[in-house]
This record gives sequence, C-alpha cells and structure tokens, in this order.
Amino acid sequence: MEVWHRSGYAYAMQLVFIYGEVASGKLTVARELAERTGFALFHNHLIVDAVGAVFPFGSEAFVRLRERFWLEIIAEAAKDSRSLIFTFAPEPTVAPDFAERVRALVESAGGRVIFVALTVPAEEQERRLVEPSRATFGKMQSLDLLHGLRDQFAKCVAAMPNPVLTIDTGSTRPEDAARAILALTSAQDLE
Repeated sequence: MEVWHRSGYAYAMQLVFIYGEVASGKLTVARELAERTGFALFHNHLIVDAVGAVFPFGSEAFVRLRERFWLEIIAEAAKDSRSLIFTFAPEPTVAPDFAERVRALVESAGGRVIFVALTVPAEEQERRLVEPSRATFGKMQSLDLLHGLRDQFAKCVAAMPNPVLTIDTGSTRPEDAARAILALTSAQDLE
C-alpha cells in the first residue's frame, strides 16, 4: 500500500510507529492494524526478549544490541519498501533520539513514519498489567515496578515526536483504533 502526498510523491514504505506506556494496548492495536493492512508487525518485544535471553535488561550490551537490531531491521524494511508496524514503549534505557533516528532512516529510503500515541488511564493500565496474557512476551507485570517507574515513563513518552494521532485505549476498542490508524495510511494530506 502506498501513501500519496499532495506533491504526488509515492512513499515507498510506511512505518506505523505505535508508542505508549506499558499496558496501553500497543500490541493488541498493532495486531488489528496488521490484519487490515497486511503490513508486517514488528513489535518491540521480539528483540527485547531475544536480547534479554542473553544479556540482563538495561546492561550496556542489552541496550546496544536491542537498538542495533531494531534499527537494522527497520532500515532493511525501508530499503526493501516493506511497510511495517512497530510498537515501542518509551523508557529510560532507550536513547532519547531513537524515534528521530528511525524517522531519518525511513525517510532517507523514501519512506514515511506515522507516529501514533496510545494512552490509557492509570486504573485501566494497572488492571491490564496483571493479565496473564502479558507473560507471553516477558512484558512487565509488576505493579510495584510500574509505580516506581511511572514518572520516568511519562517523561520518556513526553519526549517522543508529536503523534499524528493519539488514541485513548481505555475508551476505544482495538478494532476502532486500528480503523482510525488505517485512515492515516491512505490519507492524501499527511504532513
């Protein structure tokens, strides 16, 4: 699928960059969107879990390799004009300029990044955090850890690029969120 800019230029690749705090529904929304678009789904825990199997979370090797793998896969997809959906949880162990470097990689290959922010009310976030399904990819499940890191997570989210769309997943069903994002992938006036 291509996005046509009003200049008439066709973007070779689209990267739907879905970000939000822990348990905001990133993977759930991304799966719904992948079904509707056929875009590859590259969720952050594929790499987090692979690197974390060898190196402790937050260690120098973990941080370096996680970022390298994320960037290399996204760069190759952009070169191959392969659109994809990337989920991302901004947190302190990720370089503050990571999202902008992703944008630069994609745009240098003629692609486009569509930033989408997901939000969730704190009480809903805490309810979701302890759901058994979160264990599948080694996702955070500790309320104590969430409480201890909540301010840091909020600062990291606030430092992200401005999203084209923000969705409150506490009041929006995943399929409706996916439809709203889908509209962006075929819009003609995106800036």
